[in-house]
Amino acid sequence: MRRTAALLSIHGGRSIPRALADVLVCPLSKQPLRYCDATGSLVSDAAGVSFPVLDGIPSLVPKDGKLLDDQEVKSEQESSTTDSSG
Repeated sequence: MRRTAALLSIHGGRSIPRALADVLVCPLSKQPLRYCDATGSLVSDAAGVSFPVLDGIPSLVPKDGKLLDDQEVKSEQESSTTDSSG
């Protein structure tokens, strides 16, 4: 617990640390989540849901998730591939 708190405080609360994002999974599909820099949220591509990150703390409560329409999913996937390629 201390390690996670330290990671969050070091990171300044703007987004979540990569190490934390790598271990989080979608509460609905149990599939990995990816962090979207554009929206500052964690996205479950399997479920098509976006979960907010508030003050560096991911809110993975299913009722807090936002359903993504097909257009949003496509644009977020394109932005993540252009971010990782450059």
